[in-house]
Amino acid sequence: MESLITAAARALEAGDPLGALNRVALRNDAPSLALRGIAMAQLGDLAKAKTLLRSAARAFGPREAVARARCVVAEAEIALVSRDLGWPVKTLAAARATLEMHGDLANAAHAGHIEARRLLLLGRLDEAERTLAALGISALPPASQVVRELVVAGIAIRRLKTGDARAALERAARAARQAKIGALMAEVDNAKLVLDTPAARLIARGEEHPLLLGEVERLASSTALVVDTFHHVVRRQGVVVSLGTRPVLFALARILAQAWPADVSRERLIAAAFQARHVDESHRARLRVEIGRLRTQLKPLADVGATRQGFVLAPRKTRDVLVLARPNEEKHAALLAFLTDGEPWSSSALALALGISPRTVQRALEELARSNKIQSFGHGRARRWMTPPVPGFPTGLLLPTPLLKT
Repeated sequence: MESLITAAARALEAGDPLGALNRVALRNDAPSLALRGIAMAQLGDLAKAKTLLRSAARAFGPREAVARARCVVAEAEIALVSRDLGWPVKTLAAARATLEMHGDLANAAHAGHIEARRLLLLGRLDEAERTLAALGISALPPASQVVRELVVAGIAIRRLKTGDARAALERAARAARQAKIGALMAEVDNAKLVLDTPAARLIARGEEHPLLLGEVERLASSTALVVDTFHHVVRRQGVVVSLGTRPVLFALARILAQAWPADVSRERLIAAAFQARHVDESHRARLRVEIGRLRTQLKPLADVGATRQGFVLAPRKTRDVLVLARPNEEKHAALLAFLTDGEPWSSSALALALGISPRTVQRALEELARSNKIQSFGHGRARRWMTPPVPGFPTGLLLPTPLLKT
C-alpha cells in the first residue's frame, strides 16, 4: 500500500492530481487524506482541500511532526490562493522551522516562498526580498525555482526594473519546462504579458500614446517634468514633489501640464479642480489661493504664471512637460488591479492589501458590482469578489509600492 502513497505523491509533484486521486481516493489514513487534500487543491476545490488537510493533520501521530508541518504549509498555500491574507503567518513560520529542523529543506523553502508571495501581494517588497534571500537557491526542485523567480519578477515589476523582471521570467520559463508542469508554464506566460501590455498613457502637447512598463521606467531618468497620476507626484529626475494629500493642487498641476505650452482658462481650471458647474467670484478667489499654494509646492520644478485668460505652467531647466496617466481612468482602478488576477478576494483581504478601511473597500466593491464590472459569490464572511481578466488592463503600476521620496 505504501507504493500507492509514493506513486500518488509523484503524480502530484508532476502536476497530475487525477492520477494521484486514482491511487488514494478510497483511503482514509493520514497520508492519503493529505495527498487527497493537495489533489483537490490542484483541481480547484479549495474548501474540500482545506477540510482534508485539517483532517490529515489531526490524524498524524505526535511523532509525525514533519507530516503535520507539511499539512500546515499546504493549507497556507490554499489560504494564499483564496486571498485569505489574514491567515496566521506565525503558524506557517512554525511549520517552516519544523521542516528545517528535520532536514526537509525543499518543503521549508516552499513555505518561505508562500510567505514571500503573501508579502508581495501586500506590497511589502523589502520584506519579501529578505525572505527570499534567507532561503537561498541551492538544491531547489524546478517547480520551486519557478515560484521563486515569479516572486523575484513581481518585486522587480513593482519597482519598475523591467530588465530584472524579464531575466527572472526567463529563468522561470526554463525551470517550468524542466518541471514539465503545464500549469506552471501557463503562469509564467501570463506573467510575461504584463511586460508587453500597455501600462500607462503619455500625454504631451495635447497628444497621447500608450507606454509599456519599460518605457515608463525610462521616464524616471528623463529630463522632462513629469506629472505622475499613479503616485500623485510631480517630478524631474531626482526631484520629487508629492501632492498625494493635496488633490486640488494635483488636479490643477495635471490640467496645466496637459495643456502646456498653452495656458488654461480660469473657468476650465475651476471646473476641473473644484467640480463647479457655475463659476462665481468665490470660485475665482479660491482659485487664486490654490494657485498660490501650487506655486509654493512646485517652486523647485516650475512656476505658474498668470495670463490674460488664466494660468500657464512654466517648467524650470527643461523644455518638456509630460503627464503619465493611467490607461483606464476608472475611479476604483487600484481595486480592479487586484481583482484582475482572476482569483477570488474577500473585502477584508483587499482592505489589508490596499491599506484602507474594510468599509471603504465594501462601498467600492458594491459600486463596481452595480456597474457589472465585478461579481461576487457566497454570503457573509465567505463572500468573495472577482472578475475575469480585463484585456489590456495593466496592474503593475496600480499595486502597492514603496512611496517615492523627495
